Amino acid sequence: MYTVATIATGLVALLHIYILYLEMFLWDTAKGRKAFGLTPEFAAASKVLAANQGLYNGFLAAGLIWGMSQGPAGQSVTIFFLGCVVVAGVFGAATSSRKILFVQGLPGAIALVLVLLSGS
Repeated sequence: MYTVATIATGLVALLHIYILYLEMFLWDTAKGRKAFGLTPEFAAASKVLAANQGLYNGFLAAGLIWGMSQGPAGQSVTIFFLGCVVVAGVFGAATSSRKILFVQGLPGAIALVLVLLSGS
């Protein structure tokens, strides 16, 4: 179970690295606008805010990687950061788009349950 939980956590970390990339570097490109459903005008006006948001997603990924790098001893770190991912997903769904709940919150919740069940 530990291996499955670690793989799930790693996938969540990779997802957040990808979100960082989209928000920090592709926000005002065609790919970024499509991913987030943005107009070119809004993307240009909010580019700096999106980069800041992307940085926070990078911190979530860094925390998950830190927890995983400690092996079973890092379980509490991993649980904390997965909890942050779930909260970010719920908040994003409530304030921005329900899609965020499924793209960010659900994978985080699944990984969190797996980590908790692994009991390492």
